[in-house]
Amino acid sequence: MHQDWNTQHIAVTGAASGLGRAICRRFAALGATVHGIDIGQGSLDEMRKGLGDQFSFAICDVTNWEEVAKTFEQIPPVDVLVNSAGITGQTSLRSDETNPADVERVFRVNFFGSYHTSKAVIPIMVQRGYGRILHIASIAGKEGNAGMLAYSASKAAVIGMTKVQGKELATTGVTVNALAPAVIQTPMVDAMPTEQVKYMTDKIPARRCGSLEELVAIVEFIVSPACSFTTGFTFDLSGGRATY
Repeated sequence: MHQDWNTQHIAVTGAASGLGRAICRRFAALGATVHGIDIGQGSLDEMRKGLGDQFSFAICDVTNWEEVAKTFEQIPPVDVLVNSAGITGQTSLRSDETNPADVERVFRVNFFGSYHTSKAVIPIMVQRGYGRILHIASIAGKEGNAGMLAYSASKAAVIGMTKVQGKELATTGVTVNALAPAVIQTPMVDAMPTEQVKYMTDKIPARRCGSLEELVAIVEFIVSPACSFTTGFTFDLSGGRATY
């Protein structure tokens, strides 16, 4: 199928850093109009200068439904939504040692953030008969990383939501998929305790982290018009870790 990104509007959450920033850059380079969404201005001004008129941004707390609804009312209808806003919360803790407030905070960002934004865009996508939603999950959501209860469980919830939404929208022209990366080299990973990163990397047969370049390449395919018969699915990006 011929791909013309020049006509597409793409919303990316967690746009100021890590995966979100790399995804914004990739789609701007492809000629799409990119709308970055993040809780803080951070590097968004710098991104705007670098990417030019193709990139705009909105400051929005994705954990807050009213803010999300208002933000999506103020930007043009989007053809593609990529949910990459995410936090790990406290790690290297046994589940009974976790702080309930921290676990809830992680769920608010990782699960409710993706739920809120998809809730906001689905009606207009269905009305237009086309849309691509990609929730960035994690291999931890499939396998459960010891010491990462909040992160693993919240990403498992994202995978469950992906399956539900994919089934619900399968006849509408809107696809909903997830991506489950193993460790990708990002600032979020750099900030994690060394032993936690080693625990995760040791499980990857390729013996390395994935790169942002590898991630944006598969993201580009998943949200393209060409990927039209795959929905409700969680793609792996795991260096051979997947064993299910």
